[in-house]
Amino acid sequence: MTVDHGLAVALRRRRYLLSAWPWRTLAYAVTTLPLAGAAALGAAVVAAPLLLVAAALRRGRPVDAGALAALAVVALAVVALAPLAGAPVAAFERWRLGLVDDRPVTAPRWRGLAARFTTTTGWREGAYLAVLGAAVPLAYGMFGLLVLLDAALVAGPWLAGGEDRIVLVWATVDSPAEAVPYAFAGLLAFPALVYLAGLLVAVQAAVTRLLLDDAPAGTALREVTRSRARLVSAYEAERRRIERDVHDGVQPRLTSLTLQLGLARLDVPDDSPVAKPLAAAHEQAKELMVTLRGIVQGIRPPQLTELGLAAAVGDLAARSVVPVTVHADLTRPVPDLVETTAWYVVSETLGNVARHAGATRAQVRLTRTDRLLVVEVRDDGRGGADPARGTGLTGLADRVAAADGRLLLSSPPGGPTLVRVELPCRP
Repeated sequence: MTVDHGLAVALRRRRYLLSAWPWRTLAYAVTTLPLAGAAALGAAVVAAPLLLVAAALRRGRPVDAGALAALAVVALAVVALAPLAGAPVAAFERWRLGLVDDRPVTAPRWRGLAARFTTTTGWREGAYLAVLGAAVPLAYGMFGLLVLLDAALVAGPWLAGGEDRIVLVWATVDSPAEAVPYAFAGLLAFPALVYLAGLLVAVQAAVTRLLLDDAPAGTALREVTRSRARLVSAYEAERRRIERDVHDGVQPRLTSLTLQLGLARLDVPDDSPVAKPLAAAHEQAKELMVTLRGIVQGIRPPQLTELGLAAAVGDLAARSVVPVTVHADLTRPVPDLVETTAWYVVSETLGNVARHAGATRAQVRLTRTDRLLVVEVRDDGRGGADPARGTGLTGLADRVAAADGRLLLSSPPGGPTLVRVELPCRP
């Protein structure tokens, strides 16, 4: 089991600078540079006709029609080939996104060359190339200037002195002593630059997910409906089950125990075999305790009390017949009712994955925010889950609704399936 979350979440944490996220941000930014450089060449080719016209107008000269036509043809060819060129770049970017965003990214199925030009997937990947070649170099360039400016401030005491004056931002210094305050300002600005780099990369990652996370038609999360009548009926049935268990199981044993104790009281003489009925009563008392324990365990799983939610879900994953990866980000305590509901959500959903999905792997994600516990269970199975077909999702929605939460489902035919549960965590 690993503890993971995304860069956007990590930026809001106080210990961001002391975590591994700044280094992951740096790795993502550094690996962006060669891709952005290559994409910028393509953007320059597309922009070349406009640049030619702008240069001619600025100088007051006529536009070379032949050069303009040639550049326009090349630019149109680059735009037309963008859906093809975007495919390998998009595949690499989906993998690279894991550096700063641990959530899975859905990759499109290959449907042939023609589909690259007739579906939105190909053109969205082409649009990503445009972003990578135009917006990303501009943003990284501006950030690079800030980094160079900060480096100049810090290095000011070593650069100042001698015959030449050193210009630092808005001031001119003649000696190392004059540059020292600026150096301190540069050191104090360094953490802000680290946060700014994280914000820049987080925005880039969000745009990458927006354009490259291929969500087939019909995969929008929809809330599993549940009626008030069904909710009341389900929990009334649960109450009757507990009452029946107590009546049929505990009460006869309690009656037997009472009779045994009564017999023991009647055997007052010292020569009577008191030990035997007392031993029998003792054994039945122990059996009663076992029965009561079983009833209590039906209400709250013992794993939660012994291990906590993250470890209890990890135990469910370890016992699953389908390989399951668990990502837990539980930085705050979770209320008991919410914890119990989340455990049952994971248990029931993993059971459905094993029985119905035909999946080869699954992933469970637990995220605790200020007001919510979010539980996500994703599998790579055949999809097509429908609450109306009795897959247990309606009963699960009832249990979630009882905790004032909601259950959402995305399960297009062909998969993948995502079950998301949002449970409010009140103080």
